[in-house]
Amino acid sequence: MSDSKVSVRSIDRDELLVAETSEGAQELTYRRDTNPEQLGREVGAVLRLDGRQLDASQFDVESRDDELMIINMGPSHPSTHGVLRLMLELDGETVLRCKPVIGYLHTGMEKQGEELSYVQGGTNVTRMDYLSPINNELSYSMAVEKLLGIEVPERAVWIRMLMSELNRVSSHLVWMATNGMDLGSTSMMIYGLRERELILAFFEKTAGLRLNLNYVRPGGVAADLPDGWEDDVLVICDTIEARTYEYDTLLTGQPIFRQRMEGVAPITAEEALALGVTGPLLRSTGVPWDLRREMPYLAYDRVEFDVIVGTYGDNFDRYAIRLNEIRESLKIVRQCLDMMPRGDFRTQDPKVTPPPRARIDESMEALIHHFNLFTEGFHVPEGEVYSAIESPRGELGCYIVSDGGPKPYRIHVRAPSFVNVQAIPLLMRGGLVSDTITVISTVDPVMGEVDR
Repeated sequence: MSDSKVSVRSIDRDELLVAETSEGAQELTYRRDTNPEQLGREVGAVLRLDGRQLDASQFDVESRDDELMIINMGPSHPSTHGVLRLMLELDGETVLRCKPVIGYLHTGMEKQGEELSYVQGGTNVTRMDYLSPINNELSYSMAVEKLLGIEVPERAVWIRMLMSELNRVSSHLVWMATNGMDLGSTSMMIYGLRERELILAFFEKTAGLRLNLNYVRPGGVAADLPDGWEDDVLVICDTIEARTYEYDTLLTGQPIFRQRMEGVAPITAEEALALGVTGPLLRSTGVPWDLRREMPYLAYDRVEFDVIVGTYGDNFDRYAIRLNEIRESLKIVRQCLDMMPRGDFRTQDPKVTPPPRARIDESMEALIHHFNLFTEGFHVPEGEVYSAIESPRGELGCYIVSDGGPKPYRIHVRAPSFVNVQAIPLLMRGGLVSDTITVISTVDPVMGEVDR
């Protein structure tokens, strides 16, 4: 065997460091080192619906190359709900470009869902958006119910709507609190979490848990509303509704708050629709898109509420929408209180729901059925289905493919936080570094939902 020589190219130290640290396509290079076509795609191609060639020069911002700087905000930053990394190209304090990098919190929940039975699936999806677990469970349960072809009892429908709206209020209160903190209003942080405690206490009384409830399940809900729930809900509504006007005084009329929010990070309706964003981010542009009104589910077509929209699509509009959505959700909760029907809180189909606890102690058949349901689960007919609801962050959809077994063949979630995050580069372009915190806040992403 003849000897062969291997030619080794010399690598300098700087090149070696780049090779060891580079994250490839995730890296952001300076504008001067980015070709016009790539720059055009980064900055605005997604917003072009007519297919015409982009002129990258129209997105250029006059700047001196020697003054440009690329910095990382994150991956761990106190102003985010989770772990988000933003790569920023700056000209002084002006943001020229921004590139979100996700994946630091990846849990593989969709893939895990394929190994869990339909009964166990609720414990998985409830953890995606940990600020709005009820809505996660609802979207999943409605998809499973469509595949099963079962009807949910009326009482269960209204209980679901009651809990969903309370969860919406709770989520928006967390946003009010954290957004206030990001802008230096520690009082708002204290007040927002104080009011949220009322709702979490009610959740614990009803479901046994404060977070990740696994309360909404295929066929209905896990348990009926507790004794005295009407009084608890009235206290929640009366207290929080009155406090929203205090928030109004504390923030809306505060000159510094308005200067940090008004006219900052605007987005047009055309841009929002092209990006596919939903929720308060879309409605801030004046588009009245709310699935509760446009594609009613549960009993939303039987209650009265207003869809709150903005005008300018800026940070202030997104703040005002969430504040007023708290009031509208409380209006729905009051109607649930008045219109709550009697009856079963879950379907009586023995193939889907467990027998009553009392029967387990009396009947061997009931005990066997309970054991099989929670060990093997129930079989779902073959097919595929998509079920979407309006979560506090926008359209939350669950797509399930069934092969006829007790476990999903495929699960995919249309997570509003994941879609809305892609609007951050557009919102930040041309703004100041100091505004990046408020931009992230008003988009309101939950990274557990993004990195599912």
